[in-house]
Formats: sequence, structure tokens, C-alpha cells
Amino acid sequence: MNETPPSQVGPSRSQRVRHIIVWILQVVMAIGLLLAAYRGHWLDVLTIAGIVLLMALPMLFGRRYKITIPPEFELMAILFVFASLFLGEMRGYYTRFWWWDIALHTSSGLLLGIFGFLLIYLLNEDSKIDLSLRPRFVALFAFFFAVAIGALWEIFEFSMDQLAGMNMQKPMAGDPSGLTDTMWDLIVDTVGASIVSLIGWWHMRMQRQSLFDGWIRKFVDANPQLFR
Repeated sequence: MNETPPSQVGPSRSQRVRHIIVWILQVVMAIGLLLAAYRGHWLDVLTIAGIVLLMALPMLFGRRYKITIPPEFELMAILFVFASLFLGEMRGYYTRFWWWDIALHTSSGLLLGIFGFLLIYLLNEDSKIDLSLRPRFVALFAFFFAVAIGALWEIFEFSMDQLAGMNMQKPMAGDPSGLTDTMWDLIVDTVGASIVSLIGWWHMRMQRQSLFDGWIRKFVDANPQLFR
């Protein structure tokens, strides 16, 4: 019985799901771009083009550095960019749904915490780096990494408001400056990062398998050249 050569193996189920979802999002944004161009809203056209570029960054990064990014990671990053910038900023979901901003920043804290765990895991497993951290320090790194990236995002929002006249830092009742919005964003980022860090610490301390382990194992198996 002949086996199928590795080069002819088709995409996995997660890859097919990713392709379908990304294709749907691209169609939605293409329609939005055409409508914006038809109405002469050129700032919206540039914004959508920038969103498309951001959504392509995981794929471009993987190709540039020859790193295979698991479809789950790539899809989560793409969905977050689409939900925060296209739906949130351009379609007004932040003002239409009071919980939209909270949900996105909480999820970003979770995702960045997971990425922080992955990053420190790579350092721990790299034979060229003499580093072995205990579970509590791995959890602390993941926590502070997620909070720091959340703070950088708030700086980005402030910069876009000042330089491009956007309204990414939303005024709230009793505070038209957007400071309250920024602080609540940082708070929910911190909550999300705390949840991931505590779960990761608990599983590492008890030496139990978790969802993070599966994702990390997929990344390690797909990129053996990083762990020589």
C-alpha cells in the first residue's frame, strides 16, 4: 500500500477553517473598502488597507523568518485585529455595544499572556540559552508581558487620536478626555493576563496538561529548527 508523500498531504482541518474565516473577513473588508471609496471616504480606505496589512502580518512574519505559526494562533490574531479595528473603530461597535471594548481587552490580555508563556518556554527550551525559570517566574513574565503590550496599545491609541484625528480613546460619562476609558482598558487587560498567568502557574506547578501545553507543543513540533 503506497503512502502519500508528506509534500502531498493536504491542509489540516484547523488550516481549512482558518482559510474559510479569513476569506470571509477579506470579502467583508473588500466590500467596506469599495463603499468607502465610492463615498469618497479616503481615510476609511487607508484605514481598511492598514487593517488588511495588519491581518497579513502573522503570515508575512512566518514566511520572513521561516517560522510555522499554528493556525489557531494566526486565526486568533486576525480575528482580534478585525474585531478591534474594523468592527470596533470603523463600524462603531465600541459605542453600539458597551461590552465590546471590555470583551476585546480581556481577550487581548488572555492572548498576550499565552504568547508570553510561549516566549519564555522557547527561551527555557533553547539549548543555546542557559535559562531555567520556576513556574512562578514564568507566570510573572507572562503577566507583565501582557500588561506591557496592553500599555503600548494605549499609547498607540493616544498617538492615533493626536496625529490622525481619530477617536480611539473613547470619552465616557463625566470624562470627555478618554482617560477613564484608557484606565478601564488597562484594568481588563490586567484581569485577562492574571487569569492566564494563574492558570498557567497552577498547571506548571501541579505538572498537569492544559490547553496551553497543546498549543505550545504544536508550535514546537512545527518548528524543530528553533530547538536545536
